[in-house]
Amino acid sequence: MDKRHFGFWNPTPTRHTLLEDAQGLFASSMIAALGLALMGSAGLVASGTAGVAFILHYLTGVSFGLYYTVVNIPFYILALKRLGRAFTIKTIAAVALTSLITELQPHFLSIDSIDPMWTAVLAGILLGFGLLGLYRHRASLGGIGVLAVYLQERFGWPAGLVQLAFDLVVLAAAFAVAAPFIVLCSVVGAVVLNLFLTVNHRADRYIAM
Repeated sequence: MDKRHFGFWNPTPTRHTLLEDAQGLFASSMIAALGLALMGSAGLVASGTAGVAFILHYLTGVSFGLYYTVVNIPFYILALKRLGRAFTIKTIAAVALTSLITELQPHFLSIDSIDPMWTAVLAGILLGFGLLGLYRHRASLGGIGVLAVYLQERFGWPAGLVQLAFDLVVLAAAFAVAAPFIVLCSVVGAVVLNLFLTVNHRADRYIAM
């Protein structure tokens, strides 16, 4: 195979090579996992299916990574039917990577003191960067992200605003496991994340596939 197709000498600037996709998925998953680790350290609830996984984790003590993987399974079916096999495979890989890194991260990263509101803003930005990187490589972190990408491509609805609407429902359920102030901080994190995506993610601005 021509070595240019691995990405170092990409002959087609509007199409990602295998290597470009691989490094994009890995880097984006690392950034997203850091955001999730910060949220978990502060007891916050993330948005989307990650929020559902956090709530189940707090209620049962079972691994966040396991719940995050399982909760995303139904959305893979939607991704396969509506967004194609390549998108689905890359999304499964991104969710698996993010789940694995999130589980391994406590062995390499320890946080002794953390402010919930500051964490919400910082984690929202980190997750925004992670999702933006995945979107630009035709992938997502599953769940609502899959639905948001589909609705943006099908109807032109901004992915960030679609995700925000669903996030508010998930965060309302967070009152079952967190104090009101923590839920408020979680809402701030969701707003930061989705406004970041609304401003920075436009299909007509980044055309590489």
